[in-house]
Amino acid sequence: MHTSQLNKKRQQLDVLIENKVTFAADNSELSIYDTYQSAQKVALHSNELLFCAMLSGKKVMHVESSQYHKAFLPHESFVLAPEQGVLIDFPQASMHAPTTCLAIEISKDKINTVTDALNMQQNFACEGGLFEYVPQLVHSQHNSQTQQLLERMVHLFSEQGAQRHYLIDLSLNELITRLLQQQSRDLLLANCSKIRLKTKISDALLYIEEHLNETLDINTLCKIACMSRSKFYNQFKLAFGTTPALWQQQLRLKKARNQLLQGHAISQVCFDVGFNSASHFSRLFKQTFGIAPKECRH
Repeated sequence: MHTSQLNKKRQQLDVLIENKVTFAADNSELSIYDTYQSAQKVALHSNELLFCAMLSGKKVMHVESSQYHKAFLPHESFVLAPEQGVLIDFPQASMHAPTTCLAIEISKDKINTVTDALNMQQNFACEGGLFEYVPQLVHSQHNSQTQQLLERMVHLFSEQGAQRHYLIDLSLNELITRLLQQQSRDLLLANCSKIRLKTKISDALLYIEEHLNETLDINTLCKIACMSRSKFYNQFKLAFGTTPALWQQQLRLKKARNQLLQGHAISQVCFDVGFNSASHFSRLFKQTFGIAPKECRH
């Protein structure tokens, strides 16, 4: 199905709130939801893990069981554990500017298959391995690779080629791996200051976060982690799917985005988080979040 045909199908409205177009595959289902009028407390629930990505507009997600009430914006992902319900507000939706979200439902069997394969192939020293699914929500920003993957998945699910199921399966493997890496990263950051995790790299992660506006000093990180330079790079890439420098960059951009949303001046935010060039900062910001810093600030 070409993009024009997909859009035509989406425009065949059955309802104005969460109008749904769905494409099924083995172990997964992709849906695109369009909402054309303001609404509050719309329920969402899935028996399987649900990966959601905002495409346009704004939602406010309410998870009563964890007292979670936050805005969900484009270039962000929201992952719900199986059986975890959520209530959604649509404060900005209209006929001229619908709120649009992509959701991918992934079976437990598929997640377990990928998790088992990663643990078998990547023998982590951390007890139980870093790739262990924890049943709670994860709300985070996309990086450019995840954004490109999602665009590719929409195309794969909506086409009817002979290799469709095989290609979708490959993309699911990649998405699940990225989710697990993202979750392990978030969980490590959330816990390394509270609980001494059984991995030497957690202290290095905390150091990067606490010195975010400083030039990355690999030698210092290696000493903190008690590893050689080559081993540190290998373990970091293995655990988090990226290099220390790119990971620091993602943290800087995330912090910058939060400050811009609070109305802080662009130039001040740029230098506060450690960038030396405003043009370089603006280019990376737009590449990551899909909008320029000045648009985010407004």
